[in-house]
Parts: sequence; C-alpha cells; structure tokens
Amino acid sequence: MLRTLMTRAPRRARRGLQNMANVRCVVAAVALLGLWPHVVWAQHEHGADGAAPAGPQATSSAQAPAAPGDAHAGHQNGGAAPLPPFIPAVTDADRAAAFPELGGHLPHGESFTTFVMADHLEWRSGRGADGVALDLKGWVGGDVSRLWFRTSGAVRERDLVDARVELFYGRPVSRWWDVVMGVRQDVEPGLGRTWAAIGLQGLAPQWFELEATAYLGAGGRTQLHLASEYDLLLTNRLVLQPSAALDVYGKADAPRRVDAGFSSVEAAVRLRYEIRREFAPYIGVVWERGVFSTADQRRAVGERVGERRMVAGLRVWF
Repeated sequence: MLRTLMTRAPRRARRGLQNMANVRCVVAAVALLGLWPHVVWAQHEHGADGAAPAGPQATSSAQAPAAPGDAHAGHQNGGAAPLPPFIPAVTDADRAAAFPELGGHLPHGESFTTFVMADHLEWRSGRGADGVALDLKGWVGGDVSRLWFRTSGAVRERDLVDARVELFYGRPVSRWWDVVMGVRQDVEPGLGRTWAAIGLQGLAPQWFELEATAYLGAGGRTQLHLASEYDLLLTNRLVLQPSAALDVYGKADAPRRVDAGFSSVEAAVRLRYEIRREFAPYIGVVWERGVFSTADQRRAVGERVGERRMVAGLRVWF
C-alpha cells in the first residue's frame, strides 16, 4: 500500500512518504537495540532454569516440578530473580561505602570558637599631630552565647585620645542580629569613667554592617553611638570600604568638651587590597567634625572644629 501511494503521489508527496518510511525504520532499529540486553538476559535465565540436570547427583538434587499456573516456577533462588549479566554483583565494600558509620554532631552551645579582628590598625597624618589609631574587636564562645570585646583609641604625641575598652555578653535574636550588654571603661588619663552598655549589632539589608550601642554612666550621663560600614568589591581582592559614625549625648560633659545632643560625626573611606582574606593593607582618608554646640565649645578653647587625616594601615583577622 505504501509503495502504491508513493507511485501515484506527486514528487513532493512521494519524498515526504519516503522520509516517513525511513523514520519508521530508524525507530524500529533503536527499539530493537534497546530491548536486546533484556532478551539476552531472559534467554539466559530461562535457559539455565529449564536445562536438564547432568549426572545422577544433579538428578537426585533436582526439585519437584512446580504446580501448574505458577508464574515463577523457573526461579529457584529463594524468591529473588538473579541479576542480569551486565550488572556487577554487590560486594561488601559497596555496602560499606553506601552505609558508612555516621558520628554524632555537637548540639548548640558545646562548640567553642574565637575570632579577633583588627579592623583598623593605622597611621594617621594631618594638620595636627600625627598618630596611631586602633580599632579591635572580637568574640569568644559558642554558636549562641558569646563574650564580645571592643577596644579603640589613638595615640598622639604620646597621649591617649578617646581610648576605651568594652566587654559584652551577646546572644542572637535573629539570623543576622545580636543583642549585647555589658560594660565600657574609658581609659583616657583624667577622664576614666565606667558605663553600663546595651546594644544591637548585625547585618542590615544590602549587606550594611551596623552597630547601635547605648551607654549609661555616673551622674545620669547617657550616650548613643551609631556606626555603619559597607564593603564594596571593586575586584576579587580590591575592596572599597566607606564608613560613618555618630555620637549623641544626653547631657553636657565639659571635660570632654561635648554638649547635649548631636556632638560629632566621622566619615571615612578606605581602599584595601586583600593579599589574603585575613591580611589586607589599605590607604584612605578620615574626616571628623564636631557639630552644633560641641563645635562652639571647641572654638572657644582654640581647637579645630573638624579635621581631615590621611591614613595607611592594616586590616588583620584570625
């Protein structure tokens, strides 16, 4: 019938019918090749089961014929069909690799880790006296409860400036945020004070690192410190880090020459090159300025209201 149609049909139609016939032949060949291993396996299996036993010993050990209608009469292997010849037998090594002995895991709170980072260890140079500044932070503890510490300050003309040490107990309140509470000790000569502290720190949306810490000191003194920084990857190793900080005081503090309200702001930009993630030299610029009444107090004693300093240093963590 197909040949008759091809003979009577036009040339274009005959060509389409011929292509259809070729496709059917290819499909039949592929199907035959796919079924061939199963046909060989079935012939091997049933041929082995139906072969006559050789010798008297084999005849005596042959089992009785199966009852009529038993679909698995030829399979005398404990109810399980043998594997086809193209599938290798499972060995003890395969079973051991598939079911290894799994050790237990440590629950939360039992692991103990440490982290220390010198975020800023730098030389500062500007119109005033040059000096060295340090900003160190880290923690010790487990996955949930941690002991945090922060220390910062500067040395100018062999004098400590804005030096402080903070110690906190911290716990996570969400995936990205920790609540910390503890104490702060100012170690600047003549201005040593102790503060109670509570704060929130973590990672805000768009990967901004934030710190907000409130302090309560003797005589009803209060302070709020806000800080933020962001890492902008220019390349895989070259990172631009802008940062900003703001201090707000609840009441005037004459020895520190700060007034109530917004007292000072600081902005910085640092460009670092990460030789290793744990070791990165950097350069940058830091700008600090007193605002509102604090600026007036600085002018009154002949100090600069603001200053800009070039910095060069290292960022190290371990």
